[in-house]
Amino acid sequence: MTDAPAAGPSSATKMPMPGPDVRLAAAGASQWKDVWRQFRTHKGAVLGATFLVLVTLFCILGPWIWRVDPGDLDVRNKDLRPIYHALWDSGAKVAWAHPLGSDNLGRDLLASLIAGGRVSLAVGWTAMLLSMVIGTLVGVLAGYFWRLDGVLMRFTDLVLALPLLPLLLVMMLLFRDSLRAAFGPEMGIFLLIVTGIGITSWMNTARIVRGDVLALKEREFILAARSIGTPARRMIPRHILPNVMSSIMVSATLGLASAIITESALSFLGLGFPSDFPTWGKLLFDSTDRMADFPERVIWPGLAISLTVLSVNYIGDGLRDAFDPRIRGR
Repeated sequence: MTDAPAAGPSSATKMPMPGPDVRLAAAGASQWKDVWRQFRTHKGAVLGATFLVLVTLFCILGPWIWRVDPGDLDVRNKDLRPIYHALWDSGAKVAWAHPLGSDNLGRDLLASLIAGGRVSLAVGWTAMLLSMVIGTLVGVLAGYFWRLDGVLMRFTDLVLALPLLPLLLVMMLLFRDSLRAAFGPEMGIFLLIVTGIGITSWMNTARIVRGDVLALKEREFILAARSIGTPARRMIPRHILPNVMSSIMVSATLGLASAIITESALSFLGLGFPSDFPTWGKLLFDSTDRMADFPERVIWPGLAISLTVLSVNYIGDGLRDAFDPRIRGR
């Protein structure tokens, strides 16, 4: 009597192999985990992201915490120094109702800084999104369709050759009054600044995206998708855009910093929002006349602009390193 052969695993106990969609989803999730792990190792990027989140919450939630209208005039308490100034200047007039001091009309500087940050960040984010949409569209079309490449890239080179700041100044002078009459003094200037910055800052994104698309067109999975007859309207959103998203995200961080600086420059030149509508650049412009007597009025908005732009640049450096496969995993 021979021994019975060992029973192999029955079909009921076999685990089914995951399908291709499940494996692709798991690979994508693992890649994003690697990106996040590499981003966390960049100390400057982590500090920059933390500061950007804090300053955004400060500007969004600030009016509910510090319930002072930035437009209120307190003539009796004008030209107040910050609270900390009393530590070394016993003769300084200090009021606890204005911890950062007040301007020559008695407006609270802390409330103005919060309101100015909301406007400056809103302009920066909106203009950055507009420039990213235009740049990505031009870059993808130029890189994927060779017949459009020459025309779109020569147009991009033409826009790059234009002096952008004088062009923005001309746009402000030509369209400011008409847009203010159509949409109101605040919304009209907001739309004009956002549109002006957005249509003059998309060129670098377009060139970067075009280069990535030209490289992707020669990859095996693109050639395989094209060989089975995948049309362009499906190829671009399914295969092209997901693989250039890393470059778009890095370019977006730099575009945000550039938009904040440009808006501040326009407001500093007196061509931005109305005088009673504060932004960080407008606060700098209003403080230059008495900068020698009250230097803190220049320091606070200057620090806000500088630290915000610096944090965004560090975030861009961290994203660039995190999306680079040659660095990720070290």
